[in-house]
Amino acid sequence: MTNPVLAKSEAFSPNFVQHQTYGPAGQYQSYDPNQPQAQYPGQYPGTEQYAPQGQQPGYNQSWQMPTPPEPKMTLDDVLTKTGITLGLMIVVAVGTVSIATALGINPGLLMGAGLIAGLATIIFPFIAAARRKIGPGIAIPFAILEGVFIGAISWMFGSVYDGIVLQAVLATLVAAGITLAAFKFGNFRLSSRMRKIVSMSMFAFVGVALVNLILSFTGVLANGGLFPGPHGEVTIWAWVAAGVGTVLAVLSLVDDFQYIEQGIHNGAPASESWRAAYGLTVTLVWLYVNLLRILSYLRR
Repeated sequence: MTNPVLAKSEAFSPNFVQHQTYGPAGQYQSYDPNQPQAQYPGQYPGTEQYAPQGQQPGYNQSWQMPTPPEPKMTLDDVLTKTGITLGLMIVVAVGTVSIATALGINPGLLMGAGLIAGLATIIFPFIAAARRKIGPGIAIPFAILEGVFIGAISWMFGSVYDGIVLQAVLATLVAAGITLAAFKFGNFRLSSRMRKIVSMSMFAFVGVALVNLILSFTGVLANGGLFPGPHGEVTIWAWVAAGVGTVLAVLSLVDDFQYIEQGIHNGAPASESWRAAYGLTVTLVWLYVNLLRILSYLRR
């Protein structure tokens, strides 16, 4: 689906199977931690078949109880973890620019470090999607890489257009807030067909961006091509690329909300809140970068 970080986890799938234990006659039954459980075979109706042969129900012997499921994911968990990843990313971004400025590091070197970090963040979500669990050991290194990338690109545009970084941050918050309101109160959802279209469009967009980057480095495209820097010429295709990227980012955000809603409905383990926060961070960064570009085009 759109966000591979969430799409690859069974906990966010409509077919997710919650924690279960074996019941009478070998049948599966849901485990409810709020209900009393038998201390030994035969204590409650339906458990007589577990009593040793020739002994009456209630026979006092050691019997291992089913392991209670871990706490379930909640919206508060997701918001808390998202706040941690975004907060760390912002701290690293500010720190990257501050240190580079204080040490007098060449702007080209800073942009090179940001570009390397940015390329790593493109590959990182697909590696993380293959992992069964995502915890702070995955989310935090990703937030650090994103911080270096965001710090570099924000400095690049901010050094030319005064106040544009703050404008882009506010625009991202407004866009995310409106999207959440449309999802929560307007019942705005993506159909299965639309989610597939967004998915294919997203991969196509990333592919075009990588090709554009290679052609720009080799000198085939001048001034950044579809994604011009602060001093590059803004063509109609640059406007189209930024507009398409922003629309895809907003639709991906809706898709993330749907996955998280499904995960909470499924009773996904609390540890999955790190995966949800990770997916949201990826989408919000993508939205910020596209809005930053659009604002820079408007300022030229």
